[in-house]
Amino acid sequence: MAQQQVQVPKYLQNLIAQGEHQRLDFKYAINDARKIAITLCAFANTDGGTLLIGVKDNGAIAGSKLEEEIYMIEMAANTYCKPAVVFKSQGWKAGDKYVLEIMVEKCHRKPCLSQDSDGKWIAYLRSEDQNFPAPSVLLQYWKIDERNINEKYFHTEKEQRLQAALQNEEGLTVSQLSKITDIPRQIVSSLLSKLMRWELVEMRFEQGIARFKIKENPATNKRINKV
Repeated sequence: MAQQQVQVPKYLQNLIAQGEHQRLDFKYAINDARKIAITLCAFANTDGGTLLIGVKDNGAIAGSKLEEEIYMIEMAANTYCKPAVVFKSQGWKAGDKYVLEIMVEKCHRKPCLSQDSDGKWIAYLRSEDQNFPAPSVLLQYWKIDERNINEKYFHTEKEQRLQAALQNEEGLTVSQLSKITDIPRQIVSSLLSKLMRWELVEMRFEQGIARFKIKENPATNKRINKV
């Protein structure tokens, strides 16, 4: 007897066909609200994203227990994320199974933090199909941005050395910049966060590694007080 073909909505087929990437993640099932909070937080801190629950890593539909797993998502978003992650949900029927789609919005009050088993709050980013702790430079940048500090731009000798090193087209890590400029890592991180705030430097984050370089087209409408 020929196997009956499972009817899967075209929208869901197209989504699954993309495979996991920076804005899409598959979960076979959810049994730990804290762990799924990491993915929600990472999506919120990056570009937003979609979580498909009841789908295996290879794209096969395993099926979701909709009510149980929407409860786990709500717990993760509201209890283990700070601020609470905003999301929308949609259930899709595929044959005799269901897939739960969770659409996470980009957070406008960064950083979004998720709580680990020790009670520590950590910010995550999404890069390709993985989640990584946010680098310290970005945490400092978000702190400056949230307080909306209108600092003066002091073009110090350290900044001159740092900006010269940042001309590298491939971008350099904090450790590399510290070694090249002979400036302690902590100071390099602080200076980079301010240069990013003034839109003079850009960060590229790939596979958990943050690289920095001079921004090619810096904003010209920013109010920067040079002294």
